[in-house]
Amino acid sequence: MNKRQLAATIWKSANEMRSKIEANEYKDYILGFIFYRYLSEKELRFFKDQGMSDEDIKKMDESDEDFVNYTRDTIGYFIAYENLFSTWLGMGNEFDVSNVRKALSSFNRLIGKTHEKVFKKVFNILETGLSKLGETATTQTKAINELIKLIKRIPMDGKQDYDVLGFIYEYLLSQFAANAGKKAGEFYTPHEVSVLMSEIVANHLSDKSEIRIYDPTSGSGSLLITIGAAVAKYLSGGNRINYYAQELKENTYNLTRMNLVMRGINPANIYVRNGDTLEEDWPFFEGENNENYQLVRVDAVVSNPPYSQKWTQKGKEHDPRFSDYGVAPKGKADYAFLLHDLYHLEDDGVMTIVLPHGVLFRGNEEYNIRKNLIEKNNIDAIIGLPANVFFGTSIPTLIMVLKRHRKETDTLIINASRGYEKVDKSNRLRSSDIKRIIDCIRSRAEIPGFSVRVSKEEIRENDYNLNIPRYVDSFEKPESWDLHAIMFGGIPNEELDLLEEYWNVFLDLRDVLCIPVSERYAQFASNHIGEIVRNHKKVREYFKNYTAKFATFRAFLHALLIENYRIASPTTDEEKITEDIFSRLKSVPLIDKYEAYQVLDDVWNQISTDLEVLHTEGNVALTQVDPHIVTKKKNDKEVEVQEGWEGHILPFELVQEIYFTADLQDLRQLEQELADISSSYNEVIDSLGDEEKESGILNDNGTAFVTKEVKAKVDEMLDDIESEEILALQEYLELSLKEKRAFVEKTSVVDWGVMEASKKGIYTKPVVVARIKELKQMTAFPDESFEAKLMCVLDTIGREAALKKEIREKSATLHNKTKVFIENMSEKDALATLEEKWITPIISGIDALPERIVTQFIEKLIALQEKYCITFSEVGTEIEKTETAVSDYLSQLNGDAFDMEGLNELRKLLGESNNG
Repeated sequence: MNKRQLAATIWKSANEMRSKIEANEYKDYILGFIFYRYLSEKELRFFKDQGMSDEDIKKMDESDEDFVNYTRDTIGYFIAYENLFSTWLGMGNEFDVSNVRKALSSFNRLIGKTHEKVFKKVFNILETGLSKLGETATTQTKAINELIKLIKRIPMDGKQDYDVLGFIYEYLLSQFAANAGKKAGEFYTPHEVSVLMSEIVANHLSDKSEIRIYDPTSGSGSLLITIGAAVAKYLSGGNRINYYAQELKENTYNLTRMNLVMRGINPANIYVRNGDTLEEDWPFFEGENNENYQLVRVDAVVSNPPYSQKWTQKGKEHDPRFSDYGVAPKGKADYAFLLHDLYHLEDDGVMTIVLPHGVLFRGNEEYNIRKNLIEKNNIDAIIGLPANVFFGTSIPTLIMVLKRHRKETDTLIINASRGYEKVDKSNRLRSSDIKRIIDCIRSRAEIPGFSVRVSKEEIRENDYNLNIPRYVDSFEKPESWDLHAIMFGGIPNEELDLLEEYWNVFLDLRDVLCIPVSERYAQFASNHIGEIVRNHKKVREYFKNYTAKFATFRAFLHALLIENYRIASPTTDEEKITEDIFSRLKSVPLIDKYEAYQVLDDVWNQISTDLEVLHTEGNVALTQVDPHIVTKKKNDKEVEVQEGWEGHILPFELVQEIYFTADLQDLRQLEQELADISSSYNEVIDSLGDEEKESGILNDNGTAFVTKEVKAKVDEMLDDIESEEILALQEYLELSLKEKRAFVEKTSVVDWGVMEASKKGIYTKPVVVARIKELKQMTAFPDESFEAKLMCVLDTIGREAALKKEIREKSATLHNKTKVFIENMSEKDALATLEEKWITPIISGIDALPERIVTQFIEKLIALQEKYCITFSEVGTEIEKTETAVSDYLSQLNGDAFDMEGLNELRKLLGESNNG
């Protein structure tokens, strides 16, 4: 189930539940039951690992105290068989809300002591909220039944390329914006921002053997999990990361715990707390609570705290977290969160925090804190993000990177506000945007319009104002217009000079394309700008050189991914390919290497998923097909049914494109014919008169024909149609068997040969009736008559039905042929198909980059030409000509006194004198 399908399923369920619970509380129920399902399935796997049979598992209850304790000590909890999620599903009509109450109560009793910090009261919100699902046990049971059936369908096998729990949380927050999100004090860090922060942290900690990471405003735990996954790539062995998390709201605190556990993190490595980060410092102990304060410092702190939150300053001036820097103002806690994070950072650690831009320039207490951070050399980098990347706020935000001790004394300022893609109503960082930022931070590169290293001296000169536009101006200048060119034509050389990066690559092209008309102006030699550009020697050389640079690229990808697919790395090989692409592009001007990276990354998610499947399931996965499951309504209930098959790795559509080209083309031709029929329907509808449209043959919207009504109208219309042959056939139907034989012999007006006789030599009633109907339909009606149009529609309906049937049959035949073909593929053919799936899209995208550059160049040239192609001088001349023509016409007009007064006034407007 992909994100879109999951979102649609959840939203439908949420709508159905609205009468029972508050919309913004729905997520607490669904996430709680998801976690219970996860724990149930984890315990079942544990039982299986102990060698237990299904019958043994069914006997598991609290009576076997030793095994209960062993289970609690090993996985941290015990759930009796009768309380498992799968048991609920199998109970049918016997399931009741009391089963859930009993199960959750038992779970709390049977938590292992060493796991209490992770599991204690984790289902508290769910357990206390069951009564809200209905006024009676029956209605509560019905609501829970609907939820657990939905949750059964949610993917939880860990193979998804997204954080399922985090996605559900974010999706529900965005849908229930009126009652949740920022107003409810809940914040979610979008995955792309989490990835950016994680790469910054992972790069800094790459040489560590064990790591502690901390999020003091953990929310769903998604940010902490993403950071942990990025850091884990550099560690050998498991359980090398300790996770510290604190969250104020109980329901999101529980979600943090759920998310960490569901990601397979050892509970012994999880330290979580439900508390107010600003009011009480934490973490200040390890393991069990300790009366003596003991500061815990970590290797990385990551946080996305609520922006500009109110807080209590009282008594904070002596708090060691703030005493060296200052206390944040009571109306804005941004720096309070930042200083808390910094306080818990190891001397060689790194922290990233999301903040509003106001922290860069606001005065008073914040000025003093900012000054201290600069003078103490803590601010390593500031990254300005695009607006509208966070749910709950459209304001632009930033990521600040801080360290306790740094070698550098400058601050890297990056303006990344223009690097994003628009997705629905939000902006989203692309992988290429993230990589551009990360590479800049690694090299501390200064890139015009993007990044700059600002010295401490310069910041002092600016009175500790860190506002990004003060240092990095990335705003596009407004388009300028040359007044002389507007009046008299020509293209300003100054504007042609703005295309210098192209002229420097395509040498001599400007001389060929542009003819000087004066010292400051030129004009294009021809209107065929694109043709001149593409045929120029240097442009052709550019394409040729680019092709040469990537001549061996496919072979490189084939060797890395296809020949060595058994050992290819889903996590590190993308970086190898990226390095190879960047190396090839080093001497290629104009092309943005990050665009090339985006081409790779757009395909890599699929490649890495496939590689993981192949590594875990082996070669058999290549030629495996799976049932294609869809959801359909049956008896007012949604049920899952199989609808054909799908390739486990190799897509049916791709296999058909490669190996069944003729079949596919035939099918597409039929589909095109079917699409053309819709156009013919529209033409007939457009030709109908108002009375004809009101005859009942169209739907309520008047946009389509109703087949039943068309047929009825045609039958009514043809009912009175008569001919000699029709009358003879109608007479035939009334005769006896003996009379029918004689009638056939003597009646020549009937074409008996077009009908099929029975074994007795007669024509049955259905055959004769069908012939009569056929004869009536053969009646010629006047062109453009309503009757002719109806007959045309009826004929089209028949062709449409026949086409649909043929398409269904051929689609099914092709589908089955594809299934059999995949299952019997040789490894050589399977890998060749895999190459088309993985490598061809990358090659196509990379090959398209120079064409995009040249096309953009041509578009800019054409825009310049069109900008100054019509001058005001020419417009003025045309106006004069028009005025003269109108004046000549007016001079020939006569009328009464009122008419002449009006004509004289019009002459004045046209610049003529009134001659009376």
